[in-house]
Amino acid sequence: MAHALPDSMSRPQVTDSRYREMVSAALDHISEGITVFDADLRLVTCNRAFLDLLAFPDTLAVPGTPFEAFIRHNAERGEYGPGDVDELVARRVADAETFRAHETRRRRPDGTVLLIRGYPLPHAGFITLYSDITELEQQQAEFTQHQATLEAHIAERTEALTRSNRELREALAYKQEMSVALRHSESRLRQITDTIPAHIAYFDHTRVYRYANKRYAEWFDRTVEAMVDAPIPEVIGQALADALEAHISASLAGAEVTYEYSKLGPDGARLYARSTLLPEFDADGKVLGCFVHSVDITDQRRTQNALAHAQKMEAIGQLTGGLAHDFNNMLTVVMGNLTGLRDAMPEAEEIEEYVVPAMSAAEGGAALIQRLLTFSRQQASEPMEVEVNALVLDIARLIRRSVPRSIQVSTRSLDDDLMTRAEPHQLQSAILNLALNARDAMPNGGQIDIECSLETLDGPAANDLEIAPGEYVQIAVTDNGTGIDGSILDRVFEPFFTTKRFGMGSGLGLSMVYGFVKQSAGGVRIRSRQAVGTTVALLLPKVETSLAAAPASSASQPQTDIENLLVLLVEDQANVRKVVRQHLAVLGCHVLEAENGNEAADIIERVPAIGLVLSDVVMPGGMNGLDLVRFTRRLRPSLPLLLMSGYAEHQHTEDDDRLTRVLPKPFSRLQLRDALQAVLGADAPTWQRETQ
Repeated sequence: MAHALPDSMSRPQVTDSRYREMVSAALDHISEGITVFDADLRLVTCNRAFLDLLAFPDTLAVPGTPFEAFIRHNAERGEYGPGDVDELVARRVADAETFRAHETRRRRPDGTVLLIRGYPLPHAGFITLYSDITELEQQQAEFTQHQATLEAHIAERTEALTRSNRELREALAYKQEMSVALRHSESRLRQITDTIPAHIAYFDHTRVYRYANKRYAEWFDRTVEAMVDAPIPEVIGQALADALEAHISASLAGAEVTYEYSKLGPDGARLYARSTLLPEFDADGKVLGCFVHSVDITDQRRTQNALAHAQKMEAIGQLTGGLAHDFNNMLTVVMGNLTGLRDAMPEAEEIEEYVVPAMSAAEGGAALIQRLLTFSRQQASEPMEVEVNALVLDIARLIRRSVPRSIQVSTRSLDDDLMTRAEPHQLQSAILNLALNARDAMPNGGQIDIECSLETLDGPAANDLEIAPGEYVQIAVTDNGTGIDGSILDRVFEPFFTTKRFGMGSGLGLSMVYGFVKQSAGGVRIRSRQAVGTTVALLLPKVETSLAAAPASSASQPQTDIENLLVLLVEDQANVRKVVRQHLAVLGCHVLEAENGNEAADIIERVPAIGLVLSDVVMPGGMNGLDLVRFTRRLRPSLPLLLMSGYAEHQHTEDDDRLTRVLPKPFSRLQLRDALQAVLGADAPTWQRETQ
């Protein structure tokens, strides 16, 4: 039964037959193969991609061709494998006659994998989509190449569409008699175009939309009916229309244009799209209007942003490690000279008034560097028993340095001995992440409270968090900021979801916090009220305090006499070498000096009286401290070596070499003495500072 078209659809700008041919041409530019069969399993229409994808001859593409003819063609050329051709055909025709929705994958003899999806249509019959998915996984892995490939694909489709438009105009005169059939099949073809996974529209030379599929209309929060006869600014908004004016004008002048733009979605998030405008020409070369082909690239943009954010964080981590090395060397010089000043004027009480706070500040700087290394991931550690109160007090110092003075940071513990088992650096990073989110929610200042407590969760409460009932250590971070809209509260832990402006956050912070806590057998709960504030609570399983005995103090360790020991000191920085030499002299050692590894290797070969090598790790000249260790082990296996380093990754030896230890910079004279004694004979490295 024919359906009458609205008056707006019968205007001369877009005739019924031209509408059908426009849609047919559009189908030929779809990368997926498409077929439509009627209730009698006869072909209504198909596109070029279908014929090319399955290598069907053009003779089968005539409307009215039986479905059985396609199946028999496939069976006779072995598409369905061995077997009786009639039986293979009959079985597949019987399945098609059920008109059920289906989705199957089929591997062709040439190795191509096809995804075949069939859907029944309202007026009987069905539409089937054929997709080549052979290289889908490779395309996903090659993200960077994908963008270039996509642009080339658009350019190719643009050229093909222009060629098809020319063929469409040439064929228009021969297809006027199909106008009645076009009106009859309008609703069916509309459903076909709405199934296409792309935003498709058409506007004429007066900049008025004459057609839009469902996806395009929904992109601009409109209905398909409201799109027809609507001017461009009315649909996309005056601001966006002004921004795209140059592209629209160029396309209406006959140019093929591709561009990207952004708009705000219904939830306030920014969405991104890439569009191609393809001009339509009449027989005289005059532009009649433009086809619009658009794709949503929001996820692609967010993935690129997350990758750039990860690369930036990696660069920051590498930079932090290098700065820590130089800063630790400077602190070594400062602490060494302060010790020398105290030794030079032991009876000057006023000196202590200045030396003590200066030494305390230097030691505080060393502690700060250790915390920075923790967050740059330059220090490795594993899950272990953590005393949460102490960890929160430690991270609070770094948080106070990371927020403006208008924000106050306070900590409170409701219970003692809050022990859990977790990776301490990741736990600190999680708390820091929550604190920085709280900071961003208080642009005009406010209060951040970090509270530690013991929580007992019963069955229902534990089930809500998908964790086992029992006792949990709770770390709650509360702010009095802007709060979170209840409509998006359930989405805050989703990867890439963020309410911040694009480029201001990757949307991975809270999802990484959630992932860490779940990996630690814990849960996360969040409460928020707009204009009141937000509380995010991390719940980690409570563990009993370890009963392992504390390590013995250095006073109980056996001491090795280092007086008159001949030490080879290897250090490329003169100021550091001078300070360490003074420490060794005060400790009663004799000192030989080398500025680099090659010079030290020559001295080790020539001076057999050397009793210990004290070397920096990072040195110029081609032989660093680790190379010097390997050289010395080959030449003098029993010679003790003590390495010094300001790099966190060098603060542990590669093996269990008892005669080689690492002394982290900066260090005091007493730490140097204990290190020398440990490497010369003590069993336990009591000198080594805690770096966890």
